[in-house]
Amino acid sequence: MSDQKLIDYSVLRGVATLTLVNAPANAYSHEMMRQLDLAILKARFDEAVHVLVITGAGEKFFCAGADIAMLNAVTPSFKYHFCLHANETLCRLEQTPKLVIAALNGHCVGGGLEIALACDLRVARRGAGKLGLPEVNLGVLPGTGGTQRLARLVGTSRAIELMVHGDSFSFERGLELGIVNTIFESEGFAAHLEEYAEQFCPPRRASLAVGGIKRAVQSGSEMPLASGLALERELQQQLFQSGDAKEGIAAYVERRKPQFSGQ
Repeated sequence: MSDQKLIDYSVLRGVATLTLVNAPANAYSHEMMRQLDLAILKARFDEAVHVLVITGAGEKFFCAGADIAMLNAVTPSFKYHFCLHANETLCRLEQTPKLVIAALNGHCVGGGLEIALACDLRVARRGAGKLGLPEVNLGVLPGTGGTQRLARLVGTSRAIELMVHGDSFSFERGLELGIVNTIFESEGFAAHLEEYAEQFCPPRRASLAVGGIKRAVQSGSEMPLASGLALERELQQQLFQSGDAKEGIAAYVERRKPQFSGQ
């Protein structure tokens, strides 16, 4: 276990920012994934946190993926368990009942894109970098959920095409494909990101409802329709009992803007 700080964690106005810190390319190691796992859990159980933002340190890279030098130095068995642990961490990120935004401040390739794909929304800084899953050029496949999440996002044929070519492409192309949700101008990117993330926090948004929507979509998409509808009804019933639902309905009746509390 290393004492090096590889995840910077901060909270401001309901948004927890988890920054990948490993110059020059923010490549991830087993230790970074361990720290990321702990940071996700910290944010999940912090009642003051309503949204998580994942980004990279600096302006050149969001994340260039796994530390190839590290992988080259370890046994095949360690590589397998490393991928297994990384997958568990990204599933935790995907399943945490709070909105998760990937802020692509620079190049986002390989395992870096796999981290971003495990987030709910992806916003990018215009002209700041490329996207891609180039693992085929190393003789392997995107093994941290990339084959599964990309296919669910863009469709099987398009996902296969992107992965077997292994090419990198612009954030603008990512927007066209539906991988990127929004592109902000490079100038003022941090301020745009801050405003974007805070819109999903109380008092502007009912964060419990946001979390319920996420769970209904993430879990329901893996179920038969009837089971998904049952999950939706269960989550709706829970939300009807929340203070935010009472406030939202009252505000509608009284023709005023709701002031949500996240409760």
